Amino acid sequence: MMKRNSYLPVLALLLLTLLISLPVCSASVVYVIEVDDMITAGTEMQISRGIDHAIEIDAEAVLIELDTPGGLVTSMEGIVSSIENSQVPVVTFVPQGNRAFSAGAFILLSGHIAAMAPGTATGAATPIAITATGATAAENKTINAYAARMRGIAEYRNRSVETAEKFVTEGLSLTADEALDRGVIDLIATDRSDLFNRIDNQTVNVSGRPITLHTKEAVFVEDEPSLVVSIVDILSNPQIAFVLFLIGMYGIIYGLASPGTYVPEMTGAIAMILALYGMGMFSVSTFGAILIVAAIILFIAEALTPTFGILTLGGVVCLILGALMLPQEPFLPPDWIAGFRRTVFVAAILSAGIVVLGLGLVLKTRVQKPTTGQEELIGMAVRAETDIGPESGGTVKVHGEIWRATATEPVQRGEMAVIVGMDGLTLILEKK
Repeated sequence: MMKRNSYLPVLALLLLTLLISLPVCSASVVYVIEVDDMITAGTEMQISRGIDHAIEIDAEAVLIELDTPGGLVTSMEGIVSSIENSQVPVVTFVPQGNRAFSAGAFILLSGHIAAMAPGTATGAATPIAITATGATAAENKTINAYAARMRGIAEYRNRSVETAEKFVTEGLSLTADEALDRGVIDLIATDRSDLFNRIDNQTVNVSGRPITLHTKEAVFVEDEPSLVVSIVDILSNPQIAFVLFLIGMYGIIYGLASPGTYVPEMTGAIAMILALYGMGMFSVSTFGAILIVAAIILFIAEALTPTFGILTLGGVVCLILGALMLPQEPFLPPDWIAGFRRTVFVAAILSAGIVVLGLGLVLKTRVQKPTTGQEELIGMAVRAETDIGPESGGTVKVHGEIWRATATEPVQRGEMAVIVGMDGLTLILEKK
């Protein structure tokens, strides 16, 4: 009996070891990316890198929370492509009080699961054309092209193709309830926790593979945009790129007009490089860029040959028209366009004043007659201190200093003569 009881501690130890070795169930991780402004190249970079990072940390899904009025079409296409090619499920969601208009509607419908909170809205994705007089509906071929793109996204995700197409062709906007009723989203959730509790055990098709979500009581890990993403986000804003372009042009012009300090040239070169980098991330009107360059040329011409404001007026007109037509993006939000127009008019007025007054002073300083050095002496009338001849020199007094001088014809002591040249440190006189 005693021998049988001696095995009990050993059995208890084995049982405890077995229990410890059993797998412990841990909560799934959802990687959250917030989009809370205009869609830019920075937004595209943030989402692309975020999806890659979610795969690295073995996240169960990626959540993209949208609050956007629209943005750059190239960036929108890049985001949709990243979602379509993702190896991890991507859930797009419009949280309470937010909206996903224009380019944001394309992104919302591209998610493996699309959801909205009560009181939110989506749609209004009709392409626009930006002209000098304002924004108008784009040409039919442009509208038809993006309508086809929207149909393709909706069809790929088994959502209402007809309703999605009306987002583009008719500028249709829907509330969360309307979007659910018309089949363009999958569900309505109050917040991210409610959303992922409700989609738990749902199966989605991710790049041709069925994946069942296990997201009940998920842990949310929020993405922190890097410094590079923040810089790209700023530079790819057409308004910022336009201002940097002007700073670059003026800096280079001032540097060439008044060389020596290198500060204007350096500042202008850096601003111009940043502006061109930013402009490479959105569609730019060639004609608009030509008009801006023409405006700069007219401002310089006004500074060189004052025309009492005629060239300045022409430069202001060219700058305003060129800047207003510069960004050719079909999904820029109306509020952004209104703000950009105000920036353009302010920049045009400031440009006229800065270039005409500032550059004019620089150029006039360069061409005016020197007031110091040897050049100052030419043309000055002096009195001979001694007899001065062509061969036998003499002396004159200039600003209280005695200078050696020769004359083209004899000058008697006390007579007035004019300095007509210099031979080294010897003045050449001509009898007055």
